[in-house]
Amino acid sequence: MTYDIAALRSLFPALAAGTVHFDGPGGTQTPQPVIDAIADALAHPLSNRGQYSLGERNAETVVTGARRAVADLLGADPAGVVFGRSATQLTYDLARTLAASWAPGDEVVVTRLDHDANVRPWVQAAQRAGATVRWADFDPATGELTPDDIRAVLSARTRLVAVTAASNLIGTRPPVAEICRLAHEAGALAHVDGVHYTAHTLVDLPALGADFFVCSPYKFLGPHHGVLAARPALLETLHPDKLLPSSDAVPERFELGTLPYELLAGTRAAVDFLAGLDPDATGTRRERLAASFAALGVHETTLRTQLEKELAALPGVTVHSRAADRTPTLLLTFAHHDTTDAYRFLAARDIHAPSSHFYAVETSRHLGLGDTGGLRIGLAPYNDARDVDRLLAALAEFLEQ
Repeated sequence: MTYDIAALRSLFPALAAGTVHFDGPGGTQTPQPVIDAIADALAHPLSNRGQYSLGERNAETVVTGARRAVADLLGADPAGVVFGRSATQLTYDLARTLAASWAPGDEVVVTRLDHDANVRPWVQAAQRAGATVRWADFDPATGELTPDDIRAVLSARTRLVAVTAASNLIGTRPPVAEICRLAHEAGALAHVDGVHYTAHTLVDLPALGADFFVCSPYKFLGPHHGVLAARPALLETLHPDKLLPSSDAVPERFELGTLPYELLAGTRAAVDFLAGLDPDATGTRRERLAASFAALGVHETTLRTQLEKELAALPGVTVHSRAADRTPTLLLTFAHHDTTDAYRFLAARDIHAPSSHFYAVETSRHLGLGDTGGLRIGLAPYNDARDVDRLLAALAEFLEQ
């Protein structure tokens, strides 16, 4: 298992500016092969998808290639991969479609561990349908969301359970497979927000048991758009609003308007880039992804361990990321300093670690942090030990003020 961080970093043009990026959970920097793929798609003939002209064939090749790449990344069926503007947009669209069959007395489960993009669409759709929203709480002391927390709010009237695979605020990775199993035993569907999870863990949709899974390529080195994956047979049962002349085929019936071909080309390149994080990996793209995510996991865990050890020695620092299973994402608050001041102090030293609730507003409130949140340190594949050293030195300087 190989992870050549120096070689990897050389492929990210943005790093040449000298800024240290700890904002991976909000969006990663872009490697040169992804930039090249986007430019290459735009440099060649493109038109609406088809089979006759060169532009039509190029567009078709881009779309089918991106579906296969994302399917390899998620362990999904390419025919169940839907592209959209963002994970938020795709979740709203799906919520409106599913809620058309909900009625008063039906119930929807959401959790306080989730980003609001996997809360508000379901809450608002339930309100319009007259359905009841039931909230699953996590333990603020540990950051854990357990199957028992979900079981406590399930009933025979539950229609859907919405849960995150990893908290974008504190990194908790709840036991999603068990939660999805409980949802199915109750006769409900399971919608999983995998936006933060997909950047750090090789997704296996059949093993997770998610009926719907959303993610965002720009969180794993790709361009800005969203992905929804589901079983094609399940998508066939759903009929979203669409234009009359547009395709009624799956997955196209869920994709509104012309797809952003250049971004899909970039997404395919991002998946291929991830598959090469372990340059010694061989086999299919899925097999190379498995080896590369294993190497990435070792790298990120090493850096996270260094961070946690050094942060524990700094005065007045509280780390709210405590779950046994978590991503390399740490949320900090300080006993005698404002986290927004820390954000500004670090930014002035070319270290980007922002402070916010990062749209996980229910999580922040449940932690007792209100709508302020905290300073988030999120690792990405290109971070190295020198980045961590710079951050720790700057935080120590800040706390001496």
